Amino acid sequence: EEIQRETAYPDGKVEKVLKNGCHLIFFPNGTWKKVGSDGKTVTITFFNGDVKQVMPDQTVIYYYADAKTTHTTYSDGLEVLHFSNGQIEKHYPDGKKEITFPDQTIKNLFTDGQEESIFPDGTIVRIQRDGSKTIEFNNGQRELHTSQFKRREYPDGTVKTVYLNGQQETKYVSGRVRVKDKDGNIIMDTKL
Repeated sequence: EEIQRETAYPDGKVEKVLKNGCHLIFFPNGTWKKVGSDGKTVTITFFNGDVKQVMPDQTVIYYYADAKTTHTTYSDGLEVLHFSNGQIEKHYPDGKKEITFPDQTIKNLFTDGQEESIFPDGTIVRIQRDGSKTIEFNNGQRELHTSQFKRREYPDGTVKTVYLNGQQETKYVSGRVRVKDKDGNIIMDTKL
């Protein structure tokens, strides 16, 4: 672009005004700033390679050169981070966070302390504030983990519970109940 005017300042800064209306400002430390002809689009390229862009809608895109990470802040408060390994994080204005890992696992962190992870195979893990965990497998099985027991529910209606003391209880859809002690010895079986 053709330069319309160039000004050198005592502090070492140099400003160039281009014929298209853009302003280029060069700082002594190697940082430079470009203000678009619209006066609203601003790009600052820092001496360390970082780049900050401010768009007309006030979206701010900051690229961290060393970390190869882009941090975009939208005018509505949403922040999106793109990491060099492919991980993407979304930080919502209400405090919720959504993380998409390189393997495409998605983890949601809710403001009330709950978490939800959705794995590529369809498995969903939900963790409540009290630490209890629900796992929904893609084969229809479901597991509940609490501080007192672990319970697996099968699609046919069978429910197997393993208690903290090691005792196991299996309830079948037929009504049969089988209980084993911590060593696996049957202590009750109501065969129908």
